[in-house]
Amino acid sequence: MNSPIPSKQIFTKESLKKQFRLSEFLAEKVISFIAFLSIAIIFLIFIFVFKESMPLFSFGKKDKVKTEIQTTSDVKVESYDGAETSTEEMHPETYGAPAEELEPETYGAPTEDLNPVAQETQTSEELEPETYGAPTEDLNPETATDQEVVIDEKVTENKEGADKTWSTFFSTEWVPVSDNPRFGLLALLVGTLKVTIIAMLIAGPLAILAAVYTSCFASNRRKEIIKPIIEMLAAFPSVVIGFFAMMVLATFFQDIFGYDSRLNAFIGGVAMALAAIPIIYTISEDALSAVPKTFTEASLALGASKAQTAFFVILPAATPGIFAAILLGIGRVFGETMIALMATGNAALLSANPFESVRTFAATIGSEMAETVFGETHYSVLFFIGSLLFIFSFILNAVAEFYVKGKLIKKFQGK
Repeated sequence: MNSPIPSKQIFTKESLKKQFRLSEFLAEKVISFIAFLSIAIIFLIFIFVFKESMPLFSFGKKDKVKTEIQTTSDVKVESYDGAETSTEEMHPETYGAPAEELEPETYGAPTEDLNPVAQETQTSEELEPETYGAPTEDLNPETATDQEVVIDEKVTENKEGADKTWSTFFSTEWVPVSDNPRFGLLALLVGTLKVTIIAMLIAGPLAILAAVYTSCFASNRRKEIIKPIIEMLAAFPSVVIGFFAMMVLATFFQDIFGYDSRLNAFIGGVAMALAAIPIIYTISEDALSAVPKTFTEASLALGASKAQTAFFVILPAATPGIFAAILLGIGRVFGETMIALMATGNAALLSANPFESVRTFAATIGSEMAETVFGETHYSVLFFIGSLLFIFSFILNAVAEFYVKGKLIKKFQGK
């Protein structure tokens, strides 16, 4: 039996036009809104952090003059009910109606005077206000000496320290609480770089080699065991890793190397490497697994071994993804706070020795932000450090995404 021949279908412009579906439209708009909202939140966070550090960029003598005026002219005589008390005639402080004559309180029948001579002497003398301790200084600003005013101006100016803040940034001393505060960022920068370099020298090779083994050499059964165990390290809280470094790793490495400072940059780097390994491993393993199987088959068909295929074919092809993993690991270590607080010694020392205590940018913010006064120079400097961390991470990701990663992709594509 012959099947009916279908009639020729005619396509028109209207039939080819995409039909409107409300669910797809709403899903597209929601995804776009969430994407733009995420970008906006990132910029708002940076604007807020940078806004709190803006007082550091206000130069001039306005604050200093204001401080001197307050020091020399704000001393006034204490007064009540809005009326100024004359300093020429000082009277004892009174409350309520003035008492005409003070008499001793008596109970029952009045007693005879046992010492009439002393009573006459006491009433004839002038009554003076009762005083406690050393006599107070004259509160009249006109009688204050020039020396006292100069001392007050000096102390107030040193406590402000706003004009000299930028000059102290390039010093090596971090002394934020002082009559002459110093905010040396060089020691903090060197300490942060030391810990980051040590952590990446340990975490980078270990994580990448583990990813190569899992992707190219391990069987499926071993891969199902190794990958979840390494990724489970990412779920460990930072404080747990910090405790482990402070109580176990510090004593272990001190017994081996025999250095003096128990908590130092090396211990902090080892502890932060434990936190960075899961991130680098996961992204590197995904990048290696994404390499087409034809690369492996072609290499093996040409007579290369598994090791040669893994290190000279698969690993170079996955370089962009591995590079991105290393950058994310650097960002994780650079901004780590709790491990740096617990395992690095938290001392701002400028030294190239990896076995000396250091202090990082993030640890400084975490340890001192709760102790600062809102609006002071110390408060603004801590937010300025936070801005530096944000700018560093932004520049690092921008360079990786738009320059290095693009050049690597063009290189492997033969362009």
